Amino acid sequence: METAAQTSTEVLKNLLSSKGVKPSFQRLSVLKYLMDKKGHPSVDTIYQSLISEIPTLSRTTVYNTLKLLTEKDVVTALTIDDTELHYDYIEEPHSHFQCMNCSGITDIGLNSDIYSIETIDGHRVLDAQINFKGICKNCLNA
Repeated sequence: METAAQTSTEVLKNLLSSKGVKPSFQRLSVLKYLMDKKGHPSVDTIYQSLISEIPTLSRTTVYNTLKLLTEKDVVTALTIDDTELHYDYIEEPHSHFQCMNCSGITDIGLNSDIYSIETIDGHRVLDAQINFKGICKNCLNA
């Protein structure tokens, strides 16, 4: 009998393989973390979260894994924060909102047609990141 964890691992392996990425244990762990947490962690956050279960993990391995997954369009590197990159698993195109008070980053759904634009005024679009900054509803209500 197959467990949910095994199914999840197989899904992750197939996803990485379909993108031309060898599914190593570290790569699977980083991707699973991004998929399960649904947040926008930094390299250090991912490293700190995984080091207890993978004692041989290094920050360099996490960084290199995220760089590769970004290059292969499995994850997105968010440049919304001026101090560090944050990473997001790509389920469907979406935008982000960063609170200038608490620094939290939230997914924002927009019309998905905007993400399928291939050219603008004769320019070829290779990547689209739409980010908003302001005060989140939690901080406004505090």
